[in-house]
Amino acid sequence: MQHSAPNLKLASLVVLAALTLSAAQAEQRPAEDVMMRAISGNAPEPEGRHVSYFEANEDTRGYLAMPDDDGPFPAVILIHEWNGLVDRIRQTADAFAEHGYIAFAADLYGGRTGSNREENIELMREARSDEQRIIDNLDAAVEWLETNTPTTGRIATVGWCFGGGVALSYALGGERHDGTAVFYGSLIDDPDQMRQVHHEVYGTFAEEDTGIPVDQVEAFVTAMRAAGIDNDVHIYDAVDHGFWLYNERDPRDARPAAAHAWERLRAYLDRTIGPDAETTEEE
Repeated sequence: MQHSAPNLKLASLVVLAALTLSAAQAEQRPAEDVMMRAISGNAPEPEGRHVSYFEANEDTRGYLAMPDDDGPFPAVILIHEWNGLVDRIRQTADAFAEHGYIAFAADLYGGRTGSNREENIELMREARSDEQRIIDNLDAAVEWLETNTPTTGRIATVGWCFGGGVALSYALGGERHDGTAVFYGSLIDDPDQMRQVHHEVYGTFAEEDTGIPVDQVEAFVTAMRAAGIDNDVHIYDAVDHGFWLYNERDPRDARPAAAHAWERLRAYLDRTIGPDAETTEEE
């Protein structure tokens, strides 16, 4: 149910060769996996808490989900889609916490959310009109995590759509962090810009996404190769933009693709901020 475009296969060959779960095998796991329940619309009400973390805007409140044990834990900063910090992002944060990550969902809209296309576009445009404010917001999230949670100091960003593009921008201009995961977000095709990234990059895209077509993804991977950046980029066929975070919209095609992308993401986070990263550092 998925493929890498021909000139992307080399970019993700090592990861995909090591990944033993096929999409068909992964499809058998969603009922037991808290993340698959979250991104299928079957998660319980959010169980974390909201925190104020950005002094420049007192209405900004992030959402924190913590693992049950004492830690320390690696951390993920989740960056919402164009409609803002809604329950689906909170439930996804809860799922990350159950998998052993401190999960912090940032709020780039000052507590506001959109309920239709026009509102979403207006919120997104307003945020993008001040890119430095976005960077400052996420820097504040990193600082809050390092000050207030038992983090290992290893942090990755994960973003979807608008948030995917923001995650990539933050990799260029934000506080030093250890991973960037982009789900169908806006991309960069300039190797010189990409040389500012100092860690492996994860990317999941959809073949039927007309907003981010395959040739743009190919140009993105070409730029990363030229910049010497390790990457795991994969394009899934028969699915469209938004397929991962809301895979119940297309259960037949999106669910197995989403399960496979989740297994890749787990392996990526293990390598960059999790136990495999710690082992590599010690060696």
